[in-house]
Amino acid sequence: MTTSPTPDARPLDLAALSVGDELSRTVHTLDRDALVRYAGASGDFNPIHYNDAVAEQAGLPGVIAHGMLTMGTAITGLLEAVGDPTLVTAYSTRFTGMVPVPATGEVALEVVATVGAIDESAGTARVDLAAVVDGEKVLGRARATLALPRRTQDAEADAAGAA
Repeated sequence: MTTSPTPDARPLDLAALSVGDELSRTVHTLDRDALVRYAGASGDFNPIHYNDAVAEQAGLPGVIAHGMLTMGTAITGLLEAVGDPTLVTAYSTRFTGMVPVPATGEVALEVVATVGAIDESAGTARVDLAAVVDGEKVLGRARATLALPRRTQDAEADAAGAA
């Protein structure tokens, strides 16, 4: 699996985020080898993820990527952009489409992470992830919550109150 980060990537200033800011834009490629490695790591050996005949008998277009592999792959660009994965305090999605993986070659998962909302009082930002394959959405309502750095004024007020 390869990842192509946003050109001119620079460390994010999380204190200066605004709604609508694009935090990352990545393209991840998945091939059958990635599915085999994920199956081994996860223990999910459902044959729809490696056997075309079984997948087609199940009514699928062919072998498809594991949902959790797709979900985990989709957030990696945001994690790299943030630089500290512990700042992502929540992540959820709905699976809205399949990721068919060809027998040879690869499929591209394109992901854009954008600030959807900022909650100043909670010190968090909601980041919306748009994940598409061949122009079709594969994840719906994919959202991550980022812990934002405390503003200097808040930190100083807390320190003064503790003294």
